[in-house]
Amino acid sequence: MKTVAAISTPSGAGGIGVIRISGDSALEVAGRCFVSVSGKKPEEMGGYTAAFGHVYDGNELIDEGVLLVFRAPKSYTGEDVAEISVHGGAYVTARTLRAALNAGAAPAAPGEFTERAFINGKMDLTQAEAVMTVIGSRGAQALSAAQNALGGAVGREVGSAAEKTASLCAALSVWADYPEDDVPAVDRSSLEKGIKEIKASLDRLTAGYDAGLAVMKGVPAVICGRPNVGKSTLMNLLSGAELSIVTDEAGTTRDVVRGEVMVGSVLLNLSDTAGLRRSDNTVETIGVERARAEMDRAALILAVFDVSEPLNEEDIRLLDYCAGRRAVAVVNKTDKSVKNADVGLIKRRIGNVVFISASTGEGREELARTVEKLLGADDIDSTAPMLVSERQRSLCEKAARCLDNALGALKSGVTLDAVNVELDAALGSLYELTGKRVTEEVAKEVFSKFCVGK
Repeated sequence: MKTVAAISTPSGAGGIGVIRISGDSALEVAGRCFVSVSGKKPEEMGGYTAAFGHVYDGNELIDEGVLLVFRAPKSYTGEDVAEISVHGGAYVTARTLRAALNAGAAPAAPGEFTERAFINGKMDLTQAEAVMTVIGSRGAQALSAAQNALGGAVGREVGSAAEKTASLCAALSVWADYPEDDVPAVDRSSLEKGIKEIKASLDRLTAGYDAGLAVMKGVPAVICGRPNVGKSTLMNLLSGAELSIVTDEAGTTRDVVRGEVMVGSVLLNLSDTAGLRRSDNTVETIGVERARAEMDRAALILAVFDVSEPLNEEDIRLLDYCAGRRAVAVVNKTDKSVKNADVGLIKRRIGNVVFISASTGEGREELARTVEKLLGADDIDSTAPMLVSERQRSLCEKAARCLDNALGALKSGVTLDAVNVELDAALGSLYELTGKRVTEEVAKEVFSKFCVGK
């Protein structure tokens, strides 16, 4: 494969900038732009060794730096890898990358280093997907779950299911292909038991997906309610920053304000929206329309009500909208002495009700516990195998459906050939999940979501 290079550290000023070079001629490329003070060439260095020297682009001195050499196959990509560390300025790092490119490397595509690790058998596709989850971790639980996936827990669980499915397929195939030989007949009850055990393991994985998503990647959530109930104050309380403008004037928020917010152990991709009401103001009307669109897309609704005022028509419409949805009724302004809202009606329409004062912070912990419980993250086991992408969830569910079909065929008394067709389809989905049987297009789609340099 061609030799590629990219910056592997964040852009901007920092203590260090790292340029990674990987491929068959990685060490030769490094030798054309890095000169060690010892005079030793990168090609002469052993794996896991370092050298101090200077970076050149042709005859132009760029910076002093350190070269690290990793020999195939004991490197991240499984290829020869050279990493040049220079002072972490944006310009000097970019110039060092340009020197590597001028020395013969090609620019790396997003995720290309991890893609090469996958191609070279350093990790399966579930581990590769976990790499970006580790990078994006925002809390201890998220990091633990991501590291567990990176360590191969999901791959082992799915691999075990695939191995058992393949064993059943093999037994059915031998029985069907050699009916006249002395091949033991397939026991239907044992076959049914085996299929059910495999499906149970897949069901456990998919059942924990939403909770894992809440911890690792975040849940799209929206704060909504009529004007002046304290939505923006709640947004600022949860974010710990003045993201939304707060005034006593109704309708201050006209557009959607977004932020990533940790609520307990859950990461919310939270939107603060315009107050829900009819208005003759064109700008405010557009804001309300956007608010309703955010509500339709959200996986979690924080519906805010003012406990000091009676419920109005817009409050009732919001209660009707939230019925049957994943929602928390946030009854705000508990610091007010007057309590006029029909709290009983709110509780009947929305099962999860939390009383808070967004201005003082009272009730924030209870809100966090309620959100964690509603999203299934209150007792999540971050050491258990956990799916980390929608691709994995979809394939896991597809395999489970095929197993269900196999059970249905088995119970209906049709020939075992029909059962084997469904089992083989399930096996195909499991192999695609781990990358054992995956098209180039699917692999490219997975790695296209990576950052350049990883």
